[in-house]
Amino acid sequence: MTHPTPDTSSVTPSTPMPRPRVSSWWRAGAIFLMVVLSILVATTASMFEQFKAQVQHLQVQLKETQQLKYVAVLNDTKNAPAMLVTMNMLDDKLHIQRLNGVLEGREESLQLWAMSEGDPTRSLGVLGSKTKTLQIPLTERDLASATTLAISVEPKGGAADPKKPSLPFLFQGMVIRKAL
Repeated sequence: MTHPTPDTSSVTPSTPMPRPRVSSWWRAGAIFLMVVLSILVATTASMFEQFKAQVQHLQVQLKETQQLKYVAVLNDTKNAPAMLVTMNMLDDKLHIQRLNGVLEGREESLQLWAMSEGDPTRSLGVLGSKTKTLQIPLTERDLASATTLAISVEPKGGAADPKKPSLPFLFQGMVIRKAL
């Protein structure tokens, strides 16, 4: 059985089908969503850059913030706090703050001593000022083995022997190493 083939010579070209039109509401909605998406992407990128800048600023601030490594509260003979001694990680200075009103006389000096088990007592320096707070240049190595700090009253300029005070200790306290 054979199928008849259509005669294509008599077929006239058909008119193109009209293209379905998109509603102007859909177009406006699509454009609006693209604008909102663009704004959202730009805002997200801006917020991310601001976040990165804040993190960098806080990292710098953290590096510059003084972090205490050593702390000692030196007590007087009545066990009342007399001196606060601290050392931070950023500078090579021992910071000393007077907590009471005791001052050395005109011909006297206060001298700071470090003590540790098995090692001789050693001088860390003379407190050269009668101010409320003062500093002594010192490296962490100078304080690393110390277990106790003490202050004695010495003749003006300090003790003659840098390994032994000439008078008994006036203030004394344990060194605390802060975990960082």
